[in-house]
Amino acid sequence: MKKTISVIAISAALCAFQASAQDVADLNDLEMAHVAYTADNIDIRYAHMALALSSNPEIHAFANTMISDHTAVNEAALGLLDKLGATAQDNFFSQALNDGAEQVINNFSNLRGVEFDIAYAANELAYHQTVNDLVEHTMIPNIDNDEVRALFQQGLEIFKIHEGHAEMMVKELTE
Repeated sequence: MKKTISVIAISAALCAFQASAQDVADLNDLEMAHVAYTADNIDIRYAHMALALSSNPEIHAFANTMISDHTAVNEAALGLLDKLGATAQDNFFSQALNDGAEQVINNFSNLRGVEFDIAYAANELAYHQTVNDLVEHTMIPNIDNDEVRALFQQGLEIFKIHEGHAEMMVKELTE
């Protein structure tokens, strides 16, 4: 039952994410930067929760990689914004992402053991697939500033590796 609830919560958060993808194309560069920064912070929060709730070494290794890589990308983004004399702009989509993340985190807090590990790995796979698709096909083509676009492209390369790693974790945990 909890597993079903977990999948529903993750799906609900991602459905809200995908339903608004068309509107994301209309965001300006500073709003897209805020969306990316928010998405990174959400994945860092998921990783900290995984470190607290899981005893699986594979989950811990992945979570530590998420913290390290997403923190590095966010620091690079803040550095670029500082160089450009700009500030990321909060927007409806960043807020929707945070709302969806709260649902997922609330659901995760009720899971333990293998049930948590499977839900975390499945969420990481779905989250990276969805965000990577949005970044590649909606955000990057609509970014005006070349330096901002280059940073998104660098981040996407890293996040595609995360997606592959999450896919392997899901296979290992569900076999």
